[in-house]
Amino acid sequence: VHDSIARREVEAARGHTVKSTGDGLLATFDGPARAIRCVGAIERGVATLGLHVRAGLHTGEIELVGDDVGGIAVAIAARLTSLAGSDEVVVSSTVKDLVVGSGIRFEDRGIHTLKGVPGEWHLLAVACD
Repeated sequence: VHDSIARREVEAARGHTVKSTGDGLLATFDGPARAIRCVGAIERGVATLGLHVRAGLHTGEIELVGDDVGGIAVAIAARLTSLAGSDEVVVSSTVKDLVVGSGIRFEDRGIHTLKGVPGEWHLLAVACD
């Protein structure tokens, strides 16, 4: 049921579900604000099932590998997901910069190093309203 709710919301947000990851999914979107709002819709949908969502979002170049995607942007999103708490969406500062003017608010999560990713990354969490 979780997967059907998530896939429905991704489709409604004009996203593309790339694959199921067992207890989650990997999706791409044409814009980061749409992705953030989609996660919120998924959270509301699965809350009725007593489930919680954690998500990581990053915007960057991806590599198309058949029906799959890869590359550093995918790795960064995966690392951000691993840092997210229950019902939390962790984003890179790249995402924050690109959604200026959208009304989406963020809470600072500090500077982090991400396994297998060069440099330090300023991370934020989407603020709950």
